[in-house]
Amino acid sequence: MDALPARLPELLLAWYPAHRRDLPWRRDREPYHVWLSEIMLQQTRVEAVRGYYLRFLQELPTVRALASCPDDRLNKLWEGLGYYSRVRNLKKAANVILQAHGGVFPREYDAIRALPGIGDYTAGAIASICFEQPVPAVDGNVLRVVSRVTANSAPVTKQSVRRDWAKALAAVYPAGRCGEMTQALMELGATVCVPNGEPLCAECPLRQICSAGAQGTWRQFPVKEAKKARREEELTVFFLRCGDRFAVRRRAETGLLAGLWELPNVPGLRSAQQALALLDEWGLQPQELEKSVEKTHLFTHVAWKMRCFYVTVREPGGALSWVGAERFAADIALPTAFRMFREEPDRDG
Repeated sequence: MDALPARLPELLLAWYPAHRRDLPWRRDREPYHVWLSEIMLQQTRVEAVRGYYLRFLQELPTVRALASCPDDRLNKLWEGLGYYSRVRNLKKAANVILQAHGGVFPREYDAIRALPGIGDYTAGAIASICFEQPVPAVDGNVLRVVSRVTANSAPVTKQSVRRDWAKALAAVYPAGRCGEMTQALMELGATVCVPNGEPLCAECPLRQICSAGAQGTWRQFPVKEAKKARREEELTVFFLRCGDRFAVRRRAETGLLAGLWELPNVPGLRSAQQALALLDEWGLQPQELEKSVEKTHLFTHVAWKMRCFYVTVREPGGALSWVGAERFAADIALPTAFRMFREEPDRDG
């Protein structure tokens, strides 16, 4: 792996204070706050996280409060962020902190890394930002910056390459300013050496030492291995209403969206006639088929192509949970794949 220019920390740290965004999780170095923000920011845009972060901490201000939060309430606080395994692991890790660390967030990288749901990147972010350890947090933004600065063509999708870059960065982390260094690298990759579109090279503090910038080859970096195509699955979904009650059910405790609430659904795309026949098999009496809607939802490795039938039934029944409108809106956390079919409970019939 190429050595990083010796001037990188100096240039980056001179730039950062005046250009950092005012983000709520940067206002202190409380490990719980940094940890929560980093988990929320995985695969989620910064602007989308702001509101979630503040609401979550308002209701669950401490690790102890997180550890004791009922799962349904926790999922509701997370509703819309997706990747619900993240919030399940947050609660698991909170319990480990209480039971194994006496309620005090561990300071050492290895102990942080051992917590459920915390990988190399998040452990590096917490260790450096909160505890000033020279442990980089290497994500896509950081890899883009270092690949372009050095014009290095090693594929950043390989874990071995990520580990090599982490070692190279650790070698230049300045003692006493490790947290600033981590956040400055993140900020540069998010706002200047941007993920989509042309980088703002004229505004970059590293332009004097950037090989790709000097050669005009920024488009070539970072190098990534080709992704496998998502497999496609087809589902027929049912938005069922009986008066002011709505049908939901729990997903299996293993697999995709494990243990979460969902709208009733079956594999395959059914016709309206087939859908109504299926409801009859479930012991339900359709009163009115209001409409059908088709949507696609993308997960990391699979795409769901869905057809949703909105049906009013005469009596609640079947192996389903029928919840009132208030609970449906306030307490039932639906994954985005199903939540996008949910309409206001007081919609006209």
